[in-house]
Amino acid sequence: MSMRNNARSAEGTARRAADSDGLEHLARVGLIAYGLVHVLIAWLALQLAWGVGGAQQADQTGALATLAQQPLGEPLLWVLAVGLLALALWQAAEILRWRHGWTASGKARTTALERSGKAVAKTVVYLALAVLAFRFASGGGQSGGSSSPQQTTAGVFGWPGGRWLVGAIGLVVVGVGAYHVYKGVSKRFLKEIDLTDCSPAATKTVTRLGQVGFPAKGVSLALVGGLLVWAAITFDAARADGLDGALHLVLDAPAGRLLLTLIAVGIAAFGVFCFVRARYPERT
Repeated sequence: MSMRNNARSAEGTARRAADSDGLEHLARVGLIAYGLVHVLIAWLALQLAWGVGGAQQADQTGALATLAQQPLGEPLLWVLAVGLLALALWQAAEILRWRHGWTASGKARTTALERSGKAVAKTVVYLALAVLAFRFASGGGQSGGSSSPQQTTAGVFGWPGGRWLVGAIGLVVVGVGAYHVYKGVSKRFLKEIDLTDCSPAATKTVTRLGQVGFPAKGVSLALVGGLLVWAAITFDAARADGLDGALHLVLDAPAGRLLLTLIAVGIAAFGVFCFVRARYPERT
């Protein structure tokens, strides 16, 4: 009984923390940070498409490295890291909010499991990005012991069943990418924000941002997942080349420069949509 009471007390504390104004404001900073990372990735992708710059990878690492090189880059990275960590905690609290629905029946259980699953995935993504931002803010950056996608994949290949695990993760990433495309086409992203106080023109602009941004992010995720699946099939870790490798793959395709430019514009639109989400709270 004591353990159960302690668990309930911890859960209640987590919920109160998640509902606090301070954490919500920090989470909004995290959303701005998440959007900024995507805008920087889009800029790097445009540089890749048109053969200018090219000093940084067109991915999260390259985006944070670019930010670190700017005036006031280090203190800004600290702010972004804290915001992303708060955003991860905010999403982790969503799991607790929906936990009681896991044992329900019918639609209520399906909704609870779906929301919990999304919260888990978002928590992992935001936490990983927060760790990366902390690494750059503390001066570690790429020399701080971070592993490339190939190195990580090669390590997983050494586990029992590692090849199957890499393939399964790749399929999951492809599925998430496909869902982002569906989310953009069906306008389901509008359920994540409250545009009640927006003018019709502003609502239309936000809708267009989501319609362009979510499919572009979905395509990039699907490409990354596809590279993981191909690495598992060929048992070659070098095939798992991350977002930067996926964008290079697009560039090498017929009309690659145009396709990569369109993806870059879409990723930038997704980043701006994150800014809008930071301004207007998510519907719950």
